[in-house]
Amino acid sequence: MKNKMIIITIILFVGFAISLPIYVLTDNGVLEDFTISLGVAFYHFAMRLAVGTIVDLIMKNKANYKNFWFREKKFENKFYKFLRVQKWKKYLPTYSPETFDTNKKNVKEIIGATCQAEIVHEIVMPLSLLPMILIPFLGGAAAFIITSIISMLLDFSFVILQRYNRPKLIKVMDRFEKIK
Repeated sequence: MKNKMIIITIILFVGFAISLPIYVLTDNGVLEDFTISLGVAFYHFAMRLAVGTIVDLIMKNKANYKNFWFREKKFENKFYKFLRVQKWKKYLPTYSPETFDTNKKNVKEIIGATCQAEIVHEIVMPLSLLPMILIPFLGGAAAFIITSIISMLLDFSFVILQRYNRPKLIKVMDRFEKIK
């Protein structure tokens, strides 16, 4: 998934870089929409890659899962049942599957990775709304609002996934530690 995301980001950038000067020279309305769409899509992909890279350099998947922020809250189990997380979680892609691979990582490392992934998506959520500041300059309010909100909700689903899985992983880790 990581390599695919990088390739898509590069393609979006190249498409935007080619279409922008052509649009500026021709002032074509259809090309304007296409260029804006490429630019916004490029922003969303590049921003996610940048945030993920920066957080990875800082945290290195070693977050303290006992920190208040990462601890399971009382309301969460009912909330996850209401959202039926168990049914849809398997359809979400994993950016870096090796990070969550039990053959390559121990459970504590995977728990740290869930914390880091949660932080990445929590940072990305408000950044997903940032393109809306362009509405007064470029118009297209509906497109900016819809894509920004859908992007934010998609990231929220990944936050939910990490928070849903972490308590289960902690229970597994605790059982292994009791056996030792």
